[in-house]
Amino acid sequence: MITFVPGPHLLGSPRGRPWPRLPAPPVTTSATTPRATADVVVVGAGPAGLAVASALWHHGVDDVVVVDRDGRPCGRFFERIDRLGQRVLRSPYEHHPGVEGYRDCELLDFARLHWARLTAVERREIRMAQAGHRSVVPVDVFEAYCAHLVASHHVTEKTWRGTVREVLPTADAVTVRADRFTVTAAHAVLCLGEERQDAPPSWWGGGRPPAGVSYWDEPVPAGERRIVVGAGLTAAHLISGALDAGREVHWVIRGSGEHYQCADVNSSFFRPEGRKRFDSVGWADRLGLMGRFRRASIMFEFRPLFERAEAAGQLVVHRGQAVERITTGTGGTVAVRLGGGQAATGDHAVLALGTTPSIGTGLLPDEVVGARDGWPALDERTMAFERAPRVSVIGAAAGMVLGPAARNIDGHRVATARVAAAVAAAVRAERPAAVHREAVGV
Repeated sequence: MITFVPGPHLLGSPRGRPWPRLPAPPVTTSATTPRATADVVVVGAGPAGLAVASALWHHGVDDVVVVDRDGRPCGRFFERIDRLGQRVLRSPYEHHPGVEGYRDCELLDFARLHWARLTAVERREIRMAQAGHRSVVPVDVFEAYCAHLVASHHVTEKTWRGTVREVLPTADAVTVRADRFTVTAAHAVLCLGEERQDAPPSWWGGGRPPAGVSYWDEPVPAGERRIVVGAGLTAAHLISGALDAGREVHWVIRGSGEHYQCADVNSSFFRPEGRKRFDSVGWADRLGLMGRFRRASIMFEFRPLFERAEAAGQLVVHRGQAVERITTGTGGTVAVRLGGGQAATGDHAVLALGTTPSIGTGLLPDEVVGARDGWPALDERTMAFERAPRVSVIGAAAGMVLGPAARNIDGHRVATARVAAAVAAAVRAERPAAVHREAVGV
């Protein structure tokens, strides 16, 4: 049997090209904080937050405040990508934060409009996408497309920098308290994304990592020998960047070995019939499906590169090795001590241990989250918390409703379609009552 493995040349799209942008709207206010009230507060301005803000615009809901720790739509998302040196996305062209059901410019259309700016490899990928085949999307194109969505849906002027401390729902409103301001709205949508998974305390005694050890979302100092702990796409980008720089890399995979696949989850879950498969089973079966299809994996394009590096001795792979301890020795050498008495040594160790969904714990009262097995209690029709119908979620936190695809950009679109329609309908229903109360002086 012949197996086609795409070459690593697909991973190398250019970054930092200039793209035409829609003109920015004139600045109409010098305020440094938003108004104290709004129809909707969106917490988080990553791809999920951008999707829901854009969808609400199409539904005619303009009184929206987006609160983000970075203050720039998708700013933190692309900052993390660039820290890894990532040049292409794993998601195909049909997965993007554009709005379903409206005459919006989709990602593939946007790329075709800028055909002259693309490389020959990128153009071939577009032809693959048009033919219905799997393709990879350049980060450069995706960022320019997100900037287009931001400008065309007036998201920048609705976005405010702030770190949200708590979200307090009541029967008729939701109060969102940030570090610099407070906004009370009729509805809130949490687009919190995922946070990195920290190392077990036993690896060095807990707390911050020792000298010479960092996590994947932190700056990595230069060094001739690098240790990467992790089995997913983030680890692959870290290894690829080090190999390109001529460094020796030790790769620690705690599982039985690396797993290569095109998408981060089984592609069937992106289709309605796949989601129906998830909907039709109970909680225990859903947990089982999430465990099977949410495991760490790497794009096929990395495989030839890593196989060549391992054969040449530049990449040393420690498969099926438990990490017992991480220590820093004299001269700054880092040692990752493995089961069976083995050790990987280097100048720096980077931990890429995966991520965990942010489900609202720490922001919402625990009784509202209603966490069960690490997942919130949600209304499957509206993506709202069962115990706080005015607060909805989009993103990885919706995993037990939408399945493994919830963490993917296309899963964001599916959730956004439900949330935006439900919130917009509620806002329209509540507006006449609000106008009447204002008219009679209540």
